Amino acid sequence: MFLYHLNEFRKAASIPAQNWTEANDLFLKWVGVDNPISNAVKASNEIIKRAALDSLHPSFGIRKIDVLVKGKTETAKVNEHILLKKSFCLLRHFKKRLESDTPLNQPKILIVAPLSGHFSTLLRDTVKTCLQDFDVYITDWIDARLVPLKQGNFNLDNYVDYLLDFLEFLGPDVHVLAVCQPSVPVLMATAILAENNKPCPASMILMGGPIDTRINPGQVNTFAQTHDLKWFERNLINSIPSYYPGAKRKVCPGFVMLNGFMLLNIDKHQEASWNLFKNLIKGDDDKIEKHIKFYNEYRAVMDVPADYFLDSINHVFQEFSLARGKMPWKGTVIKPAAITSTKLLTIEGEFDDISPLGQTKAAHDLCPNIPKKFKDHYAQKGVGHYGIFNGSRWRTIIYPQIVEFCLKKH
Repeated sequence: MFLYHLNEFRKAASIPAQNWTEANDLFLKWVGVDNPISNAVKASNEIIKRAALDSLHPSFGIRKIDVLVKGKTETAKVNEHILLKKSFCLLRHFKKRLESDTPLNQPKILIVAPLSGHFSTLLRDTVKTCLQDFDVYITDWIDARLVPLKQGNFNLDNYVDYLLDFLEFLGPDVHVLAVCQPSVPVLMATAILAENNKPCPASMILMGGPIDTRINPGQVNTFAQTHDLKWFERNLINSIPSYYPGAKRKVCPGFVMLNGFMLLNIDKHQEASWNLFKNLIKGDDDKIEKHIKFYNEYRAVMDVPADYFLDSINHVFQEFSLARGKMPWKGTVIKPAAITSTKLLTIEGEFDDISPLGQTKAAHDLCPNIPKKFKDHYAQKGVGHYGIFNGSRWRTIIYPQIVEFCLKKH
């Protein structure tokens, strides 16, 4: 609990600094001073305030989307609905309605967001893009510090159970898009359905996922291999303090995971902060807005249940259980070779430092009984992990590959 209390102390200690910067801003607005010194003070105020930001759950905020209907572009209103509610996850639906009330018969897609420290809103661009051509659903994970201890624990088996329930609810015609970490449980759930002769998803799209982390290991893989599971449990797992609903629940705190993400590219983040300072002085509103929008989302983090976090470290990054044919689920071994009818598309990024090239593509070797015509792989040049599912190349190059793959008649 020490780390958690230390972080809570940091947040409390930053309050006077935040109040001081707000007072500075009010004073500068009141006197109406506009010179290089006052601009530097204003910029410093903003940097201090942003350093003290707390992580709040952002909203998707998607209110409308343009869709192509019979060759014409129409605007559809978007409303969010919670269809299923689990202790640790919501199945959220983005329901569209055209202004003309023309029925939309678009294929269903379930976007499985990672449970790795960020809220599902990190995939806002993914959702908004997919809304053009699909009826979109997403796994919206709940911050573990808000889940009372009486709701029980949550591990990798439970994650797969949730997916099985969601897939059954949505039906066999759904396409499943797994971004990063959920590539493993999505493949597991599909294999379980196939082995038990139950309806399977129409297709699996696995993006930047750690299917076989023995391949082309990166910093994350090396770190996991050089520290045993006890080290992670001893150094990264904390109990939630008594003043949160999830009091006494063991978690990997979101702020710990955020620090890990930042350290992977510390030079890049420091440069971005310095550029923000310079743009604040210059008054470059477009660049300021872009920075704030990205980092507000990137720094919004949630606590991850300890059991699930440790299961992932153990099976995915240390034992390579799925790749070695030894991934357990409720006492049985997962058999991806049982999958025969679900189409498989894997997508990787050239500069991905979370799931480097080859780790996601390995899914094809684990699923030898999917016909070749139902398989495809795409590697995007010039993008890192985040660029696979967000940004211009996601929208203009990668996403069209998904649409063609899912909607192509074989």
